[in-house]
Amino acid sequence: MSKLTITAKELRGIGFPESPVIPVAMDVVGKQFKHEKREDVMEILKAVLASPLEYKNDAILGMIAEKLLPKEEVGEPEISLNNTGVHFNVFGSEHIEQGAFHQMYSAVKLPIAVSGALMPDAHHGYGLPIGGVLATDNAVIPYGVGVDIGCRMCLSIFDIDAKELANREQYFAREISEATLFGSGAQFKQAEDHEVMDNKAFFENPLLKGLHGRAWKQLGSSGSGNHFVEFGAVTISENDAILGVEPGTYIGLLSHSGSRALGACIANHYTKIAISKRRLPQEAKNLAWLDLNEEAGQEYWIAMNLAGDYASACHHIIHAKITKQLGRKPIKMVENHHNFAWKEQFDGREVIVHRKGATPAGKDVLGIIPGSMTANGYIVKGKGELASLNSASHGAGRKMSRTQAIANITYEGLKNELNKYGVKLLGGGLDEAPFAYKDIEAVMDSQTSLVDVVGKFTPKIVKMCGDPPRFNNRKKGSQIEGE
Repeated sequence: MSKLTITAKELRGIGFPESPVIPVAMDVVGKQFKHEKREDVMEILKAVLASPLEYKNDAILGMIAEKLLPKEEVGEPEISLNNTGVHFNVFGSEHIEQGAFHQMYSAVKLPIAVSGALMPDAHHGYGLPIGGVLATDNAVIPYGVGVDIGCRMCLSIFDIDAKELANREQYFAREISEATLFGSGAQFKQAEDHEVMDNKAFFENPLLKGLHGRAWKQLGSSGSGNHFVEFGAVTISENDAILGVEPGTYIGLLSHSGSRALGACIANHYTKIAISKRRLPQEAKNLAWLDLNEEAGQEYWIAMNLAGDYASACHHIIHAKITKQLGRKPIKMVENHHNFAWKEQFDGREVIVHRKGATPAGKDVLGIIPGSMTANGYIVKGKGELASLNSASHGAGRKMSRTQAIANITYEGLKNELNKYGVKLLGGGLDEAPFAYKDIEAVMDSQTSLVDVVGKFTPKIVKMCGDPPRFNNRKKGSQIEGE
């Protein structure tokens, strides 16, 4: 088998800037991916290019990511963190790794910090920890929102007997596969039509104008990583006036994805500006903020909201396509962002509440908290708990990094787990295996003061990014049954 090599021309063709990153990328590919498929390696490189911060600490890809990250400008004097930070509450501390605590300790020492909270699914991220909530005074932190701006959940509940998912498995699997595209660089040949693409922000901001064409081609796609579209059984045990769905078991269509390349480009562009304006100590560098009274802050706020609307439109397009094929309108749709910033009231004044991987849980606000590809997810209703800044977890949370998961989980183990729970997986991989996630039941038990559970979603047919896993310990073998 010939060894794989990637040329500088190929790297430039997918958007890599010139030196010093191109030689580094070529060297990494030559040493670490020389026996991999070209198309697989190109997709990995596209993912690193789109979200370098996500790969900064990766043992292999970190060298490439480091060269892609914005360099700190040294012209501005360093801003000191406060000696003691503002108070933050922790929920389910026994489930949270120390890295997330350390990041939160830095965040609450920012001069702009007002209050904070850490959710039970929290783990180490960039800037704020994933599962971190931070209220600030008239300032927004791009990496406090996250790279995938407006990443969200969307659930459509159909009055169809859930037994149909087993009886007509191939039909439902086909409808998911035909409704969207997965992959970091995935684009449709023919763009969908949606009013979000006419938003005036696309034409008033040069950055957004340059992203308009690609965003249109990605409208309705689902991305990679932990993003999914899945069918499952929705169980409603008792009447709830806010949810408004009669007790029973239904078919649910659940999707999880965000704002694609649009959000990633916005995040990276404005983080670079924020870092140039506010030079912070190294441990807090990625918490650089933009004041909402300054032009860059106002631009980011508009761009962030556009990315949120775009993410919502992606979900609605996917659900509309499948709804049309089912010939049945949903009796209820529940949805929520979990990578966003909101203007809210706290202690008698307006603050900016960042929820990076956290679900809004204001009084009677509905949301979705998923588990894993085999674990239950939950429809929840917020209790409006001020101690959590009206927030809850956004999922079970990772207990293994992607690198750890790939190194420690086998395809045979994943296959057995899927069979155990009767789940059909379309695509997916070891990095998203259920073993890589915390116990969703334990996480939910840690936030009973934050949300009430009003419904349950049990996954049955799950579509994620990637080639179908092969169950022979990473060697060629049979694919998932039915694929």
